[in-house]
Amino acid sequence: MGNPFTLTFGKKPTEYITRREDIDTVKNAFLEEPARCQTYLIRGVRGSGKTVLMTALAKEFADNSDWICVDLNSSQNLLDDLSYRLTDACKLTSDLFDRGMDLSVAGFGIGFGSKGERDSVSRCETILADLKKHNKKLLITIDEVYNSQSMRQFASQFQIWIRKEYPIFLLMTGLYENINAIQNAPQLTFLLRSPKLTLKPLGMSQICRQYEAALDVPLETAMQLAKQTKGYAFAFQALGMIYFDSKKKSPSIDDSLKILDEYLDEYVYNKIWSSLSEQDRNIVLQLSDDRAVRVKEICDAIDMSSSSFSKYRERLMNKGLITTKQHGYVELALPRFRSICEYYI
Repeated sequence: MGNPFTLTFGKKPTEYITRREDIDTVKNAFLEEPARCQTYLIRGVRGSGKTVLMTALAKEFADNSDWICVDLNSSQNLLDDLSYRLTDACKLTSDLFDRGMDLSVAGFGIGFGSKGERDSVSRCETILADLKKHNKKLLITIDEVYNSQSMRQFASQFQIWIRKEYPIFLLMTGLYENINAIQNAPQLTFLLRSPKLTLKPLGMSQICRQYEAALDVPLETAMQLAKQTKGYAFAFQALGMIYFDSKKKSPSIDDSLKILDEYLDEYVYNKIWSSLSEQDRNIVLQLSDDRAVRVKEICDAIDMSSSSFSKYRERLMNKGLITTKQHGYVELALPRFRSICEYYI
């Protein structure tokens, strides 16, 4: 049996904890008549499972014959990419796409032949008009969005298509700071009103059950391993993979955690640390990997007022780095983050 865990970002692993509540939240919003919204933003820290969730959602819509789904590459010209991907998605249902002919898509025609060269927006609108006519809907997914000129142009055009009442829906994932930059761009403030889904940690009981079954370990060992992940999706996969590969050597949890630290450092934490401001870093270094820390203790250590700290606390919470389960205290949301970050100083 191969290792059921994986470190490949975005790929749905064999051992996968379904975020059913999150999936249902987005599906219900898009499927209501009329739709509650046509845009949904999924945000979370690196390695929290944003792409896997979006992939699972896209598959559920793609399995519905009333929907056409296209994935766009955020590093490309998004309007051109949409034109190509949408045309390709339609061509998959028919081989009648020769020059001078109409494309028959699920029973309706899209003509291109006699109208000469057209820009991407015009080609997309031709297809969108026919989708609307035949009660078909389009879901566009974009992974890891950022504030680029192409993104701003695409979002502005998407807003126009919504005003024209085209059956078009948008699902995007991104880091908090990138989504924040996009939605605060002057021409894109409509995204401020779009619902946002911030990924929460995976449930401890779910992780424990999957470790127990997949790793064939006693419940007590599964619980110890699960607690070390803090529900962080990347850590769940990485620690499971490490322990599974080392089972023949009778691994100790401590040995597995040493390797986990290397993976966390190389794949995610170094990038997270580099995105933090100097004051963000000062706060992180006052926290603990295994306990909540009083806000007053942090403020005293770095000579910061409580009002100033509130601003940083909110930002670090939005980034997915800290939680506030108890009034007056904060704690790290990511496993072993502080001890690894010490090496970056």
